[in-house]
Amino acid sequence: QDIRDCPGPLSALTELNAAVKEKFRHLRGRIQELEQMAKEQDKESEKQALLREVENHKKQMLSNQAAWRKANLACKIAIDNSEKDQLLQGRDVLRQRKTTKESLAESASNITESLMGISRMMSQQVQQSEETVQTLANSSRTILEANEEFKSMSGTIQLGRKLITKYNRRELTDKLLIFLALALFLATVLYILKKRLFPFL
Repeated sequence: QDIRDCPGPLSALTELNAAVKEKFRHLRGRIQELEQMAKEQDKESEKQALLREVENHKKQMLSNQAAWRKANLACKIAIDNSEKDQLLQGRDVLRQRKTTKESLAESASNITESLMGISRMMSQQVQQSEETVQTLANSSRTILEANEEFKSMSGTIQLGRKLITKYNRRELTDKLLIFLALALFLATVLYILKKRLFPFL
């Protein structure tokens, strides 16, 4: 809206556009950083959430760029029409100079206000992107820490399972040995009883 309402001249509009281009360049860089961070995520859900955030920022940036182009076109048409009107109405040179000075002063004021508004808007967008990146980085660290704890617990559980299996095997061996010893004992008793009671057999 500030660019659309810029009263001119074209040099002022050019300076305003240069500042806007720089802000867009900075914003594009921040979006690329966010996209790179998304690709580096191990968890698919975190990766997809970041990629959706990246797409939202890209769409918003494209929408702002389209609005910026339309505003530039409208402003240039308005400036051209204004310059034509000034040429047609240029009868009094002194009056024209005075009007030009007032217009330049007003244009400078409008440009300053426009730049400040755009700067505030871009700063807010960059700050929001930085906060999103920081939040996701903290979430990623928390997930990595939990993953390390799960790996440690998995190792402990696996060791416990091995120990239980070993004890079960030892218990089975002990039962078998007891059974064999008992069978040997009973066989010995029967043999002795046979020799004592039935020596002729």
